[in-house]
Amino acid sequence: MSRRKGNEELSSSGFTVDPSTMSNSTTSAANGNDSTKFTEERSRCGPSCVLHIRKIPFEVSEAEVLSLGLPFGKVTNLLMLKKKNQAFIEMASEEAAVTMLNYYTAATPHLRNQPVFIQYSNHRELKTDNLPNQGRAHAALHAANTVHSGNVTLTRPAPASNGTMMPGQSPVLRIIVENLFYPVSLEVLHQIFSKFGTVLKIITFTKNNQFQALLQYSDPVNAHHAKLTLDGQNIYNACCTLHVEYSKLSSLNVKYNNDKSRDFTRLDLPSGDGQPALEHTMATAFGAPGIIPSPYTGATGFAPTIGFPHTAGLSLQMVPGALEPLTIPTSAMAGRMAIQGMPPAAMNAVLLVSNLNPSSISPHGLFILFGVYGDVHRVKIMFNKKDNALIQMADATQAQLAMSHLNGQRLHGKVMRVTISKHQTVQLPREGQEDHGLTKDYSGSPLHRFKKPGSKNFQNIFPPSATLHLSNIPPSVTDDVLQNLFAGCGYSVRAFKFFLKDRKMALIQLGSVEEAIQALIDLHNHDLGENHHLRVSFSKSTI
Repeated sequence: MSRRKGNEELSSSGFTVDPSTMSNSTTSAANGNDSTKFTEERSRCGPSCVLHIRKIPFEVSEAEVLSLGLPFGKVTNLLMLKKKNQAFIEMASEEAAVTMLNYYTAATPHLRNQPVFIQYSNHRELKTDNLPNQGRAHAALHAANTVHSGNVTLTRPAPASNGTMMPGQSPVLRIIVENLFYPVSLEVLHQIFSKFGTVLKIITFTKNNQFQALLQYSDPVNAHHAKLTLDGQNIYNACCTLHVEYSKLSSLNVKYNNDKSRDFTRLDLPSGDGQPALEHTMATAFGAPGIIPSPYTGATGFAPTIGFPHTAGLSLQMVPGALEPLTIPTSAMAGRMAIQGMPPAAMNAVLLVSNLNPSSISPHGLFILFGVYGDVHRVKIMFNKKDNALIQMADATQAQLAMSHLNGQRLHGKVMRVTISKHQTVQLPREGQEDHGLTKDYSGSPLHRFKKPGSKNFQNIFPPSATLHLSNIPPSVTDDVLQNLFAGCGYSVRAFKFFLKDRKMALIQLGSVEEAIQALIDLHNHDLGENHHLRVSFSKSTI
């Protein structure tokens, strides 16, 4: 077998990949003109079972690439060209390939939140048997097609003795929504997940200050495709991130049809006076004593515009695609929301923070910390009760977000208590009134993280953790410099690593969550020289 460097020619396999047979895709990718040349390039090749995918992020796995094709039929072969950020997949029929491409013409597919581009290949089939490094692709193909064909082990699993199923075999999914910058209702979840199959039942609730749901499909295969496609996607632009996992439950028992629970097979169920408790077996499997009413259910006017067009000829109910087209109404972006069932106080943008350490806290420290979850406009430490403070956020949703993440966290050796205040605004001191620097107005601060609509910062809202995400690092700053910076401020550095592809970013793990909270307050916006100021956030990852 010959392998000629530069044009990726793989001759003895019977399959070649070079610039002359790729409709100038490599050239356009190099020029960065994929979005404008995509339609033009597609038209140069007639329909084929083989599809060419470009602009794939380097870290994407074979299974993720396969997830683009599986809902449209069986995938018979896969070739990954990771060094070129490209791949080829072969569908079992030309009809399936046509349906897939027609769908992705209207809805640009995404992998790892990055758009990818698909076109017909000049090749009629893939012959990859003699190619090196195909083991992962073959394994992913086998696993995917075992699921797609409705393998008995997956679609009809034997229940365990306690009535639950092993993870990965259940038609029930557990859904956690992070970065809950805007409300998510039961109806929104149904609208999204029903694209992958028939949704039978949904129960929503709040646990550990997170909006969560249990959702049951009619078939475990539908649950598999939904998990594969939706895990990690955003419901709305740059926020409300879905984390989808299998439940140990084999079915859900819904007693009431209301805004928190729904059995779509039983329209005769009563609405109930309140949110029902979980059945005992469900509570045991889920680890919750009961359902806590979510403050985010029943949002008015928040049904998203889902990017799932009804493509002609698409007979499958489950179709993949990133949720990037989902948008938030303008009124919501401005913070003017009307959420049904929430008391007026819950819509307040002012937080009351109590049980602070008066000897260590400052308005600036609270501004930096609460600014992780929204734009802080004003901070006031009470003159007569300095362990209490009022914090005015940009809007009520940001206040709810900050409260859900920071209530109960330790700061300066004391456990903070964060609630919604009865005050509508934080009053500034009158002119000439001595305030001792306890009240500050930050409405015009350049340190606001969420000034730009759709900012990437919306994607990086995570609970406090011992691992911090560092960014805006100049090229001259080494890992020793950064570790010494944190250690010199009294923090115990447990681990550190730069991002492989971008040394402007790094992760640093400290001794505890409390240390990380304090370090974020102390070192966010620290001057690193070369006109670079360190940006510090909480990370969802560990080292």
